[in-house]
Amino acid sequence: MKIIPADESHLLEWLQMRLALWPECPSDELSQEIDRILGSDREAAFLAVNDSDEVLGFVEVTTREYVEGCKTSPVGYLEGLFVRPEYRKQGIGVQLVSACESWAKARGCTEMGSDVWIGHDQSIAFHEALGFRETERQVVFLKPIE
Repeated sequence: MKIIPADESHLLEWLQMRLALWPECPSDELSQEIDRILGSDREAAFLAVNDSDEVLGFVEVTTREYVEGCKTSPVGYLEGLFVRPEYRKQGIGVQLVSACESWAKARGCTEMGSDVWIGHDQSIAFHEALGFRETERQVVFLKPIE
């Protein structure tokens, strides 16, 4: 297994995993985001592939000017991480996050941020195992105005 930068050669597999991670998001929007990531200097994606060139997982990272709880700027930000269920708990997620950290460090970042939905205990435990610490919890509200 190896970690490679995402490119056009694995678009369909990457999109399918993005749909699994964000099922509420329309596929055309997720596809447009892939195009944006591939053309961006402030965003990147990495894929875990096996010797048969099968994509086992992906991670996406950006730089942000501000992240809650961080003391520096810019900050590397873990935007999305997915490993196919049959390949989980084999260290693939750890290696994907390590690629993000290297990418962010090369861009002058000394901190990494991330977020997890409240109640996603497995993801929270994964982040904590990697050395992330919780900085705050929030509930987001929306009210339409007339």
